[in-house]
Amino acid sequence: MTSGYALIVRFTTRDADAAQRFDALVARTLEGIRKEPGTLVYVSHVPDGEPLVRVFYELYADEAAFQAHEDQPHTREMLNEREQYLVSTEVTFLSEQAGKRPAAQEAP
Repeated sequence: MTSGYALIVRFTTRDADAAQRFDALVARTLEGIRKEPGTLVYVSHVPDGEPLVRVFYELYADEAAFQAHEDQPHTREMLNEREQYLVSTEVTFLSEQAGKRPAAQEAP
């Protein structure tokens, strides 16, 4: 059995202004996320050639840590505010097969 709870989320923003405002929202939200002990990785990416798209990779210690993240006031605020900037959101939950993590997080 592996450990961790992961997902990727692909957000497509309305336009360049919405992308900039979405990025600012994410930056504010990260201040709280950095203090979440069960949130191991929370990274936003811009795919090459897709300036209006943001792809997030999120890794949590377990499903309870993910739920604790979702329940935080800073996350709730982001979830409510983000929709005004987006045209679509795609969420994919991942089942870990194998990988490399920092020593304290190595999957059995």
